[in-house]
Amino acid sequence: MLEAFHEFFRQLAADYPSWNFIFFYRETEMNRVAQGIWMTIKLSVWCVILSVVIGVVGAWIKGSRHRVASAIVQGYIQFFRNTPPFVQLLFFYFALGQFTPTYSPDGWLEYPIISNVGWAIISLSFFAGAFNVEIFRAGVEAVPESTREAAEALGYTNLKAYIHVVLPLAFRVSLPALNNNLVNLVKTTTQAFAIAVPELLYQAVTIWNDYPSAQNPTMLLLFVVYILLVGILVYGMHRWERAMRIPGYGM
Repeated sequence: MLEAFHEFFRQLAADYPSWNFIFFYRETEMNRVAQGIWMTIKLSVWCVILSVVIGVVGAWIKGSRHRVASAIVQGYIQFFRNTPPFVQLLFFYFALGQFTPTYSPDGWLEYPIISNVGWAIISLSFFAGAFNVEIFRAGVEAVPESTREAAEALGYTNLKAYIHVVLPLAFRVSLPALNNNLVNLVKTTTQAFAIAVPELLYQAVTIWNDYPSAQNPTMLLLFVVYILLVGILVYGMHRWERAMRIPGYGM
């Protein structure tokens, strides 16, 4: 059965040279695609998690009474929202990367403690996190002041009231906007190609550089895989929205 599958695409490439699905019948290229998809998934998951954490913490700091900390968060938001994410990625990797310490496991070669994958995660997480801060801030402001006062009356500190009372309610209000931002973040991970992160786009380019006849199929593969990844994320977020819905409140 598998051999027939491989033979079909070999014959397709022979009959239609511009549609060479080489990754469907050559194991080396199949492994490249699998590794690229896995790296894209890992990159997306880490960026989503860290950007949400940045958004939650940043929204709390911005709404706190500490003016200096709030001003720092506001400056961070303005910087990352008003500069292109591609430029940020290059800045983190080529500029800040020059100042990161290195280590030498074999005594000969020096390796930076933060790899290109690490810088991609940091840069993209900070970029999306800046938008998440504003999303969660809007959600926090939607929570009635009387709810916060009730939490304080019960003996909650400002931090505990935020974690246990305000944030769960704000999360419900923020989920639709958060959904859109996280979808954009997953699509933005393709920019990690610029610093040689071996995600799906990078692997696709290496395949069609080696086999120009595979350019159309690899572009089609990219299109389909990202539709599936984004579709899974959107479906999961919508399920989460419905599960967290409180009748008469928020969404």
